Amino acid sequence: MKKAGMLMPVFSLPGKYGIGTLGTEAIKFIDLLCETGNKVWQILPMGPTGFGDSPYQSFSAFAGNPYFVDLETLAGEGLLSEEQLNDKTEYDFGDDPGRIDYGRLFSSKNKALKTAYTAYRKKGHSVDEILETLHPETREYCLFMAIKHSLNNASWDVWPKKLRDHDAKELAKFRKTHEEDIGFYAFAQMKFNEQWERIHRYATIRGIEILGDIPIYCARDSADAWAHRSLFQFDDEGHPLQVAGVPPDAFSATGQLWGNPLYDWPVHEKDQYHWWCERMAYCFAMYDFLRVDHFRGFESYYAIPYGDETAENGQWIPGPGQKLFAALEKKMGTATLPIIAEDLGIITDEVRALMQETGFPGMKILQFSFDSDSANAYLPHNFLTPNCIAYTGTHDNDTLRHWFETIPEHVRNYVYQYLSRSSNDWNVMPELLIKSTMSTIADTVIVPAADYLGLGSEGRINQPGTTGENWQWRMLPDAFSEERKRSIAHIIGIYGRYQAPKELPETEDNANHHDELKVKPDPEGADNGRDVSKSPIREDRTT
Repeated sequence: MKKAGMLMPVFSLPGKYGIGTLGTEAIKFIDLLCETGNKVWQILPMGPTGFGDSPYQSFSAFAGNPYFVDLETLAGEGLLSEEQLNDKTEYDFGDDPGRIDYGRLFSSKNKALKTAYTAYRKKGHSVDEILETLHPETREYCLFMAIKHSLNNASWDVWPKKLRDHDAKELAKFRKTHEEDIGFYAFAQMKFNEQWERIHRYATIRGIEILGDIPIYCARDSADAWAHRSLFQFDDEGHPLQVAGVPPDAFSATGQLWGNPLYDWPVHEKDQYHWWCERMAYCFAMYDFLRVDHFRGFESYYAIPYGDETAENGQWIPGPGQKLFAALEKKMGTATLPIIAEDLGIITDEVRALMQETGFPGMKILQFSFDSDSANAYLPHNFLTPNCIAYTGTHDNDTLRHWFETIPEHVRNYVYQYLSRSSNDWNVMPELLIKSTMSTIADTVIVPAADYLGLGSEGRINQPGTTGENWQWRMLPDAFSEERKRSIAHIIGIYGRYQAPKELPETEDNANHHDELKVKPDPEGADNGRDVSKSPIREDRTT
């Protein structure tokens, strides 16, 4: 069954308090997907972020971003005052509804969450009670963050030796003396889990699948690297022996130096990839299926000597390959893992063989298809199998509009020729490019929300290799007009991807979400009689 979806990061949702959250606007976005015949909501990694604000550099692979905790929901629980939240002398989340001001957010969001935590504790809840709701690795993250906060946010590799080396007695002493600090981080995680559970349950009720996303690597300054140093290539002082990146190519003469610590795969293999099995089980409980970033790193990974300033002197080293995925299949009790492989970049025959062995769908990016010739594998007519996810662009690409406006003239002319259009079609090109992607044999097509909105460079999420302006875009409130929603449903319906929305059951709980849930699916060309009951949505909602 063909389907369509939208890429929309949680942080890009509208809202009053500086960043998108797991509140009413998330519910409304799910409704938008339903109203337009979409089936999939793709998000970006939701882990807690630090310096640089990248969701691909998280403090933990087993924790949620406290920024996403919805403050209005906490106010509804009596843990915050809405009057106080709206007092700019108390909380300042910035003045631009279209951009995230992370500096103001860091100060005001943490202040609001601490106020809510204090109120929650006054209701008689203990720290142990809060911690008990969390995954063991999430509890490790809470301890990690409390230590980090007590040491002025220093990276763990420069902590006092016993704390750096995860000494059990020293950690027990810290837990006793910093119980409230640990409790605060645990409270934020508990509320994140509660709110995400509500969002995911609502999506399931409405027949929307959520496509999650995880980085292949952990951040160097993370609870994962600190608590499980033996699983990574570290020396006795906590310094990496080698770090991750990719070699020089046509886009970068010196390659990309990511700096993440590399896994010690032989150590992982000795315990049947236990940590990876735990990580993936955690993710599969949160999402319906999962995009795994930099998939080729499982076949072989690029190792750069620690301390190098560029990625030029690295080497390719074999990864775990199919052994890891066999362990995951055994752990999950299934021969079909709900994984999408990010197989972009320079892909070798060995990577293709691993893709074929696992059966995971790969990715096709329309913006990559016009820079060579008619044999380009990303051109719609060259798709060889429906077992793939087609995109107009990803979070790393420019918006369709700005991309088309800035590509070289000869590439733009090729686009016109390919679509059988003339140069006076400039303003309609984003829509035509979306239609071209929808027309492919790909099982699923995903379009970034900014492309449907026809935004220019202001709607770009990330520009790889740059800092300072990334991960900041936010959709404005009510950006999708009724006319635009009808247009999206029309496009999806023309190419047989329209999914008839599931109506909400008539329950008091659902009635409280909002009143405008009566869906009017009437797109020209839409097949409203499709059976969506066989959609492979997971029933496990434990986080």
